[in-house]
Amino acid sequence: MLILKKEATVEIEVRKSRFIAHAIPITSLDQIKSLVQKAREEHPQAVHVVHAAVVGPKGDLYSFSDDKEPRNTAGRPAFEVLKGSGISNILVLIIRYFGGILLGTGGLVKAYGQSVRELLPLLETEELIEKTAFRVTVPYNLYELLKLQLVSLEAEIESEEFTTDVTITATLPATDIEDLNLYVRNLTNGGASLIVE
Repeated sequence: MLILKKEATVEIEVRKSRFIAHAIPITSLDQIKSLVQKAREEHPQAVHVVHAAVVGPKGDLYSFSDDKEPRNTAGRPAFEVLKGSGISNILVLIIRYFGGILLGTGGLVKAYGQSVRELLPLLETEELIEKTAFRVTVPYNLYELLKLQLVSLEAEIESEEFTTDVTITATLPATDIEDLNLYVRNLTNGGASLIVE
């Protein structure tokens, strides 16, 4: 299963109607309502803000909405394309500006599905790997060695705090935590270990 790493947007035009598809990384279906509301505020002239979302390690939690388009002509076709992509933890908002020409139910299904299809190649994803957050504090003279080890393990460093010692907050694939803890204990002669958050 892949997860979305960062936001992406594409715009298509179908018979003078503009469809702006915007992908956002999410971790819970609870986030959808506020993101839809934010899109409405950013696009006050838009007639519809349709959404489709897939969440969870198996991609088995989902949500979609037609937002006053005829039933199953907007959210469902967008969701079906999204579901087939194998990407999870993703919300796609499709913002429609009406161009004055009615598309009919078939035209709507095609336009909303096409919006997501055109967005997919632009998405930056990564493998869904369980990650563990941790903190570790080491003396200055060991900072560079620890930093090299973190880079080699592809840890995502969130912050570095330089006081009398150096405290690093980061995340790492859960499978590498024990090895890193052993490395830190050896590096500091037992003086430091990871604090898992």
